[in-house]
Amino acid sequence: MAPARPMTEYLQRPGYRLAYRRVKGEGPTVVWLGGFRSDMTGTKAEALADFADNASLPFVRFDYAGHGESGGRFEDGTIGQWREDALAVIDELTEGPLVLVGSSMGGWIACHVALARPERVTAMVLVAPAADFTSALMEAEMPEAARAEMTSTGVWMRPSDYGDPYPITRNLIEEGRRWSILPEEGGARIAIDCPVHILQGGEDPDVPWRHALRLAEALRTPEVVFTLIKDGDHRLSRPQDLERLVATVAGLT
Repeated sequence: MAPARPMTEYLQRPGYRLAYRRVKGEGPTVVWLGGFRSDMTGTKAEALADFADNASLPFVRFDYAGHGESGGRFEDGTIGQWREDALAVIDELTEGPLVLVGSSMGGWIACHVALARPERVTAMVLVAPAADFTSALMEAEMPEAARAEMTSTGVWMRPSDYGDPYPITRNLIEEGRRWSILPEEGGARIAIDCPVHILQGGEDPDVPWRHALRLAEALRTPEVVFTLIKDGDHRLSRPQDLERLVATVAGLT
């Protein structure tokens, strides 16, 4: 029998509520940090919730402002705000050591959490980590028509392979530069010292594997494992991908 799904609860933030779900248990808390425009009910988050329930491990997942069941408007969101959402969840809902699991944008957010709370983060698992994606991946690939649209209106409706076009605001792009972590050539390494495991699809059209490898090379910790799933896509949600994710997290808890 599948474990009962936990109820959605809410954490009050200035002007909006953050939706979250958690599993109680003993040991380090596994924290799921989802991707851009995703929510806490995705396949990978559900697989980790089942794992945590079966292993009696504490597990927390949540929706950023403007995502899923949380309040706020998506188009008002920024990297800095979503970073603060993650820190609020961790500070108010968890105790003790943490294992962060970040997917896509959540990998970038996880790095910021580890930088802000180094005494608590004992390990990280990053799935297709999209560090600095607003500038390095999104802005860098914007066509001239999109740049003109953003300059004129402040918003670009970006086409999506996963559904309808969605808004990318000038504020998201400009504010995101403040939180860049990838160093220029010869720059200081990212001051993260815990073990980090990166799972990356070789056929990922959204986060090229070389971009994820750049993050792996920039981390200060010597304990970095980079797993390239040659035929994997961005989501890495096939049964074999989920098994690999759960096994990786289990090995760090």
